[in-house]
Amino acid sequence: MTVVRGLSDPTGPTSVGGDCGRRLKHSDGPWLRAAGGADELVSHLGPVRAELGLAHQGLMAGAGRLTALAELAAVRESWERRIQAAQGECGSLAAKLRDVARTQGATNEAVRSSFASVLPCAGDER
Repeated sequence: MTVVRGLSDPTGPTSVGGDCGRRLKHSDGPWLRAAGGADELVSHLGPVRAELGLAHQGLMAGAGRLTALAELAAVRESWERRIQAAQGECGSLAAKLRDVARTQGATNEAVRSSFASVLPCAGDER
């Protein structure tokens, strides 16, 4: 979000008359970029479980009768659950961030339309 001071100069005066005070402007861009980043994390985590499985297959075949194999399998299962949980969290976060952008846009429009009957300040550009 950005507070804009003045119509043409963001560092200009905020006195009544020329620019009608400060304005708060924001966009859905940051929310949508964050949602895209969360989606990318879901995609990047996608092949990790399969790669982990392949790595363990080779390890299991060459380990013979080591007693640590049971513990290694438990660790692998734990990592698989964590990867799956991370994918779910990132997917959920992406959806929530997009919802925020939609809600914010709808709120902005509702506020804008509620002020439609108010006369703009002299020199106000819309």
